[in-house]
Amino acid sequence: MTTETYPVLFLDDVVVLPGMALPIELTAQAQQTIDAARAARGSDSQPLEVLAVPRIDGKSGVVGSIVQVVQIGRLPSGEPAAVLRADRRARIGQGVVGTGAALWVEAEPLVPQTPNGRVKEKAAEFKQVLTTVLQQRNNWQVLDAVQRMTDPSELADVAGYATWIETSEKVTLLETLDVEKRLDFLLARGREHLAETAISEKIAEDVQEGMEKTQREYLLRQQLAAIRKELGEEDAGGTDDYRSRIEAADLPAKVRTAALAEVDKLERGSEQSPEAGWIRTWLDTVLDLPWNSRTVDSTDITHAREVLDSDHTGLDDVKERIVEHLAVRARRAARGLEVVGGRGSGAVLALVGPPGVGKTSLGESVARSLNRKFVRVALGGVRDEAEIRGHRRTYVGALPGRLVRALQEAGTMNPVILLDEIDKVGSDYRGDPAAALLEVLDPAQNHTFRDHYLDLDLDLSDVVFLATANVLETIPSALLDRMEVVRLDGYTEREKVSIARDHLLPRQLERAGLTDDEVTIDDEALRAVAAEHTHEAGVRQLERSLARILRKVTTELEDAAADRSRVTVSVDDVVSYLGRPRFTPESAERTAVPGVATGLAVTGAGGDVLFVETTAMESEHGGLELTGQLGDVMKESAQIALSYLRANGSRLGVNTDELSHRRIHVHFPAGAVPKDGPSAGVTLTTALASLLTGRPVRAEIGMTGEVSLTGRVLPIGGVKQKLLAAHRAGLTEVIIPARNGPDLDDLPEDVLGQLIVHQVSDVADVLGIALEPAAATSRSQAA
Repeated sequence: MTTETYPVLFLDDVVVLPGMALPIELTAQAQQTIDAARAARGSDSQPLEVLAVPRIDGKSGVVGSIVQVVQIGRLPSGEPAAVLRADRRARIGQGVVGTGAALWVEAEPLVPQTPNGRVKEKAAEFKQVLTTVLQQRNNWQVLDAVQRMTDPSELADVAGYATWIETSEKVTLLETLDVEKRLDFLLARGREHLAETAISEKIAEDVQEGMEKTQREYLLRQQLAAIRKELGEEDAGGTDDYRSRIEAADLPAKVRTAALAEVDKLERGSEQSPEAGWIRTWLDTVLDLPWNSRTVDSTDITHAREVLDSDHTGLDDVKERIVEHLAVRARRAARGLEVVGGRGSGAVLALVGPPGVGKTSLGESVARSLNRKFVRVALGGVRDEAEIRGHRRTYVGALPGRLVRALQEAGTMNPVILLDEIDKVGSDYRGDPAAALLEVLDPAQNHTFRDHYLDLDLDLSDVVFLATANVLETIPSALLDRMEVVRLDGYTEREKVSIARDHLLPRQLERAGLTDDEVTIDDEALRAVAAEHTHEAGVRQLERSLARILRKVTTELEDAAADRSRVTVSVDDVVSYLGRPRFTPESAERTAVPGVATGLAVTGAGGDVLFVETTAMESEHGGLELTGQLGDVMKESAQIALSYLRANGSRLGVNTDELSHRRIHVHFPAGAVPKDGPSAGVTLTTALASLLTGRPVRAEIGMTGEVSLTGRVLPIGGVKQKLLAAHRAGLTEVIIPARNGPDLDDLPEDVLGQLIVHQVSDVADVLGIALEPAAATSRSQAA
């Protein structure tokens, strides 16, 4: 094919494919090129043609389009411009021809290949893709032109107008003569563009829907705000309301900063987001806490004594310890040693004792004597650590811990918080609540207690913590180490009568709708109820018995046939109201036969008497059998007792020769109740010695203590509770280890005056005191 010479028009970042028409701005080089073309034109009838070559990033290609300059004019901005229409492709030759301002080159026109059937099919597919694109863009004029096209090469070159094809890709289309290759490329890019368009339209649609929804919600909120304004409820619960409440609240600096940060999140987020509800609940909790609200302590120790004495009868040592605790706090406060957010609030008192002795009511009395709010936190059965430390806010239904809720309930940061039943805290896969309490009850750490829900430092140093428990053994040692134990071992019979007269009876009279003028219960009747119808360390059963009597009295007063206006309950009337006595001394009956001894024990309900029964039976191999749900410690005590008697039988006057062919059975009655503890050795040894000697144990005597293998009587705990139990059971003498002598100082004088206490250090002394004399036993058997 012959070559022709053309002036070259370089187009920066513009590609003109055959069939395209587009305007260009005339630069100086472009003007020179057009002028050169005009000068070379032989006549005005010949078209003004130039070779338009794309130049990308300063590099020009070797293939361009021969274009006709259709029109020369100016742009709306006033700059000179020309309209070009591409006619055909041309490849630049080797040499440069011509001289002057314009660049002339030899160019060989390129003719596209003749399309076959396969190319026509692809052209039809591309026309369909291009039609879809143009329909999406609402470009109906170009669409009509495309629909009229039949030449595949012409259809492929229309892609030069497409904005979704890169300039470099258009250069490739310009340089590719193979129509099929061009259509393959355009089909792939067209489908990609349609897929991208579909995604973009979906995103745009979603965004539009979201914007419309947001605008609708905004409009509704504005209308709601206007309605609230008319009702005088402006911005109730809105972010502005939270911000103003935070600014007005007396919050610590760090708490205020955290709260305002959450309000910022609330303002940025959507009202329909679940997080908005969580933030509002958190803000309500923070604003409800009394961060800087405190009551003024009463430092009048005399008043504290009066409050404790009026609320509780007896428990003198306990009340004295509480008064000491309050006195120290008052002195520290007077000298400025106890400051808010500081350390050194003092030890946590743990009130330990059987049920019904007034542990919880003592906490209320402490709060009244200090002029503080009182809150009770029940810990019995709590197994989830989050109950103490709170739940993370990410959990559904998250709540602050019980301590935070206790402060909300109290309305002050310095209440008296009673941790009730701390010995019954459990643990499972949800954590150990007792471990969470370690920080709470440590005076050196609780000024920066962090609740998981609040996630803020909470100052608990000014809170007076009291704990209650029935037994110490189930409290973790680390937790027990942070508390000072104050024991409430129970009441004497005299104290029970005083409590019934001064506290229980007035309360039950009010509940029954009675007055002192209508009912009188004398002290002897109260004593009979306490001694014969109850058997407890506390006074709960005593109060129930009084309530039962008053119900029957109320029935009599309401009975018109009885025609009574006043009832006096005497000791002789107790049986008619409560029935026959339920608890009578049974030690004499139980110990009437050899082999039975009366022991003293401590249970979760306080002190109690515990009988040990032994018997012997014929057996080829001998041995020891134990029943009564005994723990390992008591089983070992029984083995030690038997071994001691075997080794020292001749010295003690105990015949142990028959043990080789007799089996010993030791039983602790109430077999359904588990029993364990290191204080049954003395009782077991005495019972076995009584069995082997045939000498019964004295009925009026009870005993407690552990025995070593060498016969030493070892000290034990719970002496006061055990001696109170012996007094309630009608015993007049008790045997305790000599090293427990100092514990007798804790015993009430009226009880100690009615008991003969033997302090022993050797088992031989125990047997000498506890067993009936041999002569008396012989006379009894002879009779």
